Amino acid sequence: MSVFNILLIILLVLVVILGILYFLGRRLQKKQAAQQQQMEAMKQNISMLVIDKKMMKITESGLPQMVIDQTPKMMRRSKLPIVKAKVGPRIMTLVADNKVFDLIPVKKEVKATVSGIYITDVRGVRGPLEQPAPKKKGFFSRFRRSGKNAKNAGNGANAKNGKAEKSKGKK
Repeated sequence: MSVFNILLIILLVLVVILGILYFLGRRLQKKQAAQQQQMEAMKQNISMLVIDKKMMKITESGLPQMVIDQTPKMMRRSKLPIVKAKVGPRIMTLVADNKVFDLIPVKKEVKATVSGIYITDVRGVRGPLEQPAPKKKGFFSRFRRSGKNAKNAGNGANAKNGKAEKSKGKK
């Protein structure tokens, strides 16, 4: 009887935790949708010369102190994609979207869609931007794939050679 009671209490606690997480998730989704609408309303196209780009902690990035104060304490330790660019006569420090950060060329002029200090999209001024090189394969994944390809290629080559030898023998 006591084991049944313990399991019932654990199940009840799990249901309560899942309910709380569900409602918090819905609230955060609504908040994110509102922020996305604000970013869409404030976006503007800017031509800028990218000076430098790095992944930096927000406290070391050179962003205004007001921005650093508004970020949550957990985010202050994480690294953000920071871009230093010359926009008109001013040199500005901007935060790039993770998807766009790899596309941004250094020491080249680009047209960017900016919302506040956040870069959401990048296009080349003189032609298309260069795509980043594909990521390198891991050490062991290269051997796994090459081993599979060698087995398949070996079977295919032997099968073709066997057919070729049989056809030669018939002639």
